[in-house]
Amino acid sequence: MPTNRIRGHQYPTTSGLAQLISALPYIDTHAHIELEEFDADRDAVVARARHAGVEAVLCVAVSADSSRAAIALAERYPEIHAAVGIQPNCCAEAAQGDWERIVAMADHRRVVALGETGLDRYWDFTPLEVQRDYFDRHLRLARQPGLPVVIHCREAEADLMAMLREAAAREPLRGVVHAFSGDAATAAECVELGLHVSFAGMVTYRNKKFRRLRDVAGAIPADRLLIETDSPYLVPHPLRGKQKRNEPANVTLVAECLAELRGVSVEELSEQTTANARRLFFG
Repeated sequence: MPTNRIRGHQYPTTSGLAQLISALPYIDTHAHIELEEFDADRDAVVARARHAGVEAVLCVAVSADSSRAAIALAERYPEIHAAVGIQPNCCAEAAQGDWERIVAMADHRRVVALGETGLDRYWDFTPLEVQRDYFDRHLRLARQPGLPVVIHCREAEADLMAMLREAAAREPLRGVVHAFSGDAATAAECVELGLHVSFAGMVTYRNKKFRRLRDVAGAIPADRLLIETDSPYLVPHPLRGKQKRNEPANVTLVAECLAELRGVSVEELSEQTTANARRLFFG
């Protein structure tokens, strides 16, 4: 039987499944395709995403230089949009004037979000007080151009939620906690504070360690759910262990997994998450 190969899988053409999946709309709300891992074949990566039905990719920066590179890609590819900011693990390396560069770039026409920013206790690259300072800067800056904030959190939920509560008391929050890895209570409070919750490749992992995360993903309100790849990281199942680098086309695997967990069709899941991303970043 003739087959189509999509995302490394073979599907019978007569079933129509391959055509359906590639025709559905997807938005990868978090990818780092400005990094050197994509220098050799970036055009092909973007083409594969387009072929898989990915209508937009948010290229999320981690430093001032990375922010400039993300904007350059957004100017080059119509599918790519930029988020500018300094990632918590990169704050200690920020040079004098880097924050002022972020502030200036926030007004660029191809910038649709600030970040990534947040807190990280897993790595020991930046003192927590420095991370808090930069996180607060991003949250306050977001009010001026009205941009949503892309939030990173790793083993720092209590610290992060305390700062988000303070920020929400000043003004309503708009943004997303990306590659969510916390518990149900944290997810529920993020939603209550006005944030979206995004899931990446971890939610597709089937070992016992990620069972709780999969339960959380199944309970997020449909209108607050987003999908992402966090490329080149977090390769999703079943490609995990078979390829080292993740890429935006693989966001379809995250969507398929979430649809199964939530008991809905892939079509419904893709349409809902795409509508959510459009509203948050492009509305």
